[in-house]
Amino acid sequence: MKVSERLYNSIIDLWEKYNEHPFVKGLADGTLPIDKFQFFMIQDHLYLMQYAKVFAIGVLKAKSEKDMRLFAGLITATLDTENAIHQSYLRRLGISREMIDQAKPSIVTDSYTNYMIAIAEKEGLGELMAAVLSCSWSYKLIGDFMEKIPGARDHEFYGDWVSQYMSEGYRSANETMIEMVDRLCADYNEEQLQNLEHIVNVCSQYEYMFWDMAWNKKMAEV
Repeated sequence: MKVSERLYNSIIDLWEKYNEHPFVKGLADGTLPIDKFQFFMIQDHLYLMQYAKVFAIGVLKAKSEKDMRLFAGLITATLDTENAIHQSYLRRLGISREMIDQAKPSIVTDSYTNYMIAIAEKEGLGELMAAVLSCSWSYKLIGDFMEKIPGARDHEFYGDWVSQYMSEGYRSANETMIEMVDRLCADYNEEQLQNLEHIVNVCSQYEYMFWDMAWNKKMAEV
């Protein structure tokens, strides 16, 4: 069994629960209140800026030019491709550059991104990839789910967001990340594999908390 298959099997039950979350369902059927989406997009922008830094640490730690280029490509995919749709929506939502610059991360956004960066700094490239794969792969599966919802891709407001995670470009980038995990972790022992599962579980729990945070527009726990 490939490492990615083991990780998938260990977490798929939780990933499938994302599709039952009211925020995700609201995106799929177009009923999500705009104010919740606006809150989400600001926090997701802040998240992506930190997500790209995880790949930057990958460039620093990479031992081959091939891996340096792969990580650099993932930075570009995050900042220039995925972030492009965010910038478009932020403009449509009337959110200025100044508002973005002044925005603060919620406790979930802060905790989640700090955890990923800590894994990237303290552990190896395989562990780094396991951390980011929790987001990338689960969003790919959300795209698969939304593709089955009539009208989701064509919704006048949410259609562009939905289409991004159904696109071949996104799916290809996610597949590259899966292949990297399998290659980088091919010789891992059982203890290391269990650690990968732990990282994927923690990051996936944060992903679910992110949906909750956006649905409730909650900056902090009290």
